[in-house]
Amino acid sequence: MNDIDMKLFETQYKKLVNFDAFLGMDLTVEKAGKVTYTLEIKEHHLTAPESAHGGVAAAMMDAALGVAALSYAVSQGNFCATVEFKINYLSQVRPDYVLVASAAVKHSGSRLIVSQGDIVNKNSGRLIATGLGTFTQYPMHRRPDILSQDNH
Repeated sequence: MNDIDMKLFETQYKKLVNFDAFLGMDLTVEKAGKVTYTLEIKEHHLTAPESAHGGVAAAMMDAALGVAALSYAVSQGNFCATVEFKINYLSQVRPDYVLVASAAVKHSGSRLIVSQGDIVNKNSGRLIATGLGTFTQYPMHRRPDILSQDNH
């Protein structure tokens, strides 16, 4: 795939993955290996009156790192799966924040892809979290169940 095909990838990904929409995250695939998510913090994201649950930022980071890696892998004719990811929480997330998670592939080899990302508060520019993920890539033919998703 080339960068023009990434809009098709983005559309198909959004059709297949329900979790992002459940949380309220909106994906933009900028190019193979580089993505952005946005999320407006709402009441259902909160764990206390003035703070979002840390799992919200973790899910957003996992998605950003993973889709950056996946978009790159797909451009190479592969899929990928998470080996590990880590997140460093740097600032509290409060109600009404609009979070922007940006992630990009920093390294790719024959088997592993490493992506790195940040989450910032769109309104203030303040860094909320930073993360790093490692993903294993494998040939698409190993997942015929994904390739035959004609019913979506």
